[in-house]
Amino acid sequence: MSALPSSSGETRLLPMLASDADAIHAIEQRCYTVPWTRGNFIDSIAAGHFARVLRDDAGTLLGYCLAMYGVDELHLLNITVAPEFQGRGHSLVMLDAICAEGRARGARELWLEVRVSNERARKVYADYGLHEVGQRRAYYPQPDGGREDAVLMSLALQEPEV
Repeated sequence: MSALPSSSGETRLLPMLASDADAIHAIEQRCYTVPWTRGNFIDSIAAGHFARVLRDDAGTLLGYCLAMYGVDELHLLNITVAPEFQGRGHSLVMLDAICAEGRARGARELWLEVRVSNERARKVYADYGLHEVGQRRAYYPQPDGGREDAVLMSLALQEPEV
């Protein structure tokens, strides 16, 4: 457990527990038109993915993140900040933790997909140093049954070997 400074006091990044699933799913439903299911979070915890919740000093759930380990990489699956706490740098705290985890495990790169239409997240990722490296066609489901493309982004986590 690490204590991190925040404009509203201390925040703590803690392991995600199955008992967090209902609160996480409630935020997920408020943030996305096609949210993850409660079971997706439970399955990710059970699979041993990097799964964390960000709480303030009062214990309020501010956000959460999940990343999947791969060979020489870490793949960001979900990073979300509750709407009422967005714009305060909480996503950067979680990105820092994800990158630190990847480096500690020897991952060379962080990968993620983001909806083409999610300009705000794309800007956050670009400002953080991720680069757009391609697109995945019809990657994300839409509420109307259609599909939306994803932008594939990556960030080097280790210095290139010479």
